[in-house]
Amino acid sequence: MAGLTLKNIQKKYPGGFHAVHDVNLEIKDKEFIVLVGPSGCGKSTTLRMIAGLEEISEGELYIGDRLVNDIAPKDRDIAMVFQNYALYPHMTVFENMAFGLKLRKVPKDEIERKVNEAAKILDLSHLLDRKPRAMSGGQCQRVALGRCIVRSPKVFLLDEPLSNLDAKLRAQMRTEISKIHKKLGTTFIYVTHDQTEAMTMGDRIVCMKDGWIQQVDTPQRLYEQPVNKFVAGFLGSPQMNFIDAVLRQDYGQYIVEFGSHDRGGQKYEIIVPEAKVNDELARYVNREIILGVRPESIHDEEMYLSNATTGVIDAYVDLTEMMGAEVYLYLTCQGNNLTARVSPRSTAKIGDQIKVAIDPNRIHIFDKETEKTIVN
Repeated sequence: MAGLTLKNIQKKYPGGFHAVHDVNLEIKDKEFIVLVGPSGCGKSTTLRMIAGLEEISEGELYIGDRLVNDIAPKDRDIAMVFQNYALYPHMTVFENMAFGLKLRKVPKDEIERKVNEAAKILDLSHLLDRKPRAMSGGQCQRVALGRCIVRSPKVFLLDEPLSNLDAKLRAQMRTEISKIHKKLGTTFIYVTHDQTEAMTMGDRIVCMKDGWIQQVDTPQRLYEQPVNKFVAGFLGSPQMNFIDAVLRQDYGQYIVEFGSHDRGGQKYEIIVPEAKVNDELARYVNREIILGVRPESIHDEEMYLSNATTGVIDAYVDLTEMMGAEVYLYLTCQGNNLTARVSPRSTAKIGDQIKVAIDPNRIHIFDKETEKTIVN
């Protein structure tokens, strides 16, 4: 088995386009790491450089202790699963899974043993005689995984493998892939633009934007302690609410103020809790900032409102979405669009004017110019 080291990896294309900038990453042996970010952020290009399908413009790539920059893909001891499965339509499941081993002149009895073992892990034993056209998308995806498993590679690379599946099947396959990773005990590097996949599958997440790594951390730390507004907004569904605000200081307390500057318009205040105060805040007094609030930190329950000492605001209900276990309220407050994730017992209806309370212990504050995090 093997970990990977990416040192100052860059990808520049002819014509000057710089797709990946200065990627430094240590991937541990047996780790499940997810590269996530919007389309065009460089995550698939990074994966293809690890696979050897893209040339590395600058930097060094190590698999284990071996420098592999100039080593052909077939000699890197890695396996790649693509989003379109890339199965041979005229071959059975068994033949598809065995194909790579046959090319390597592996003995027939060993091929049979390895294919049957992989089929058992993937629950494909009853489908070995079928051809891809007679199978579902999820089954085809498992065959594509099986074709890699039989080779016992040091590293699995998965490039958006679930993007062609429907929502129910995607959720099912997320669980399947996580189970397979634990069974095999191999390093997995997984690329997706879907933050739900990233949050539920990865031991660590690499969040990318415009070819740069923004933050590398565990899913929980990325969610609770984003380093900037981009990471805060990208991870989480519905996404974090952002409100233009000003930081004030009064009687030794820091106060986030937002709302209308028009005469007669309502202004609202949130006192920054003592536990969130840091040395950075003093520099931002009387300056514009961005307030970040997750939808689940906006409450409309009477019990919460009656106990709130700060952060209670008036809002109009533009839309409600019943999600079963929760309700999404789409609100407007002094020109700010907000989303709240509340209890299904909520009685708010379209057109209502309601009071909601922002939990001050869960706010984030960002620098308006650099968008870096000041308070988490």
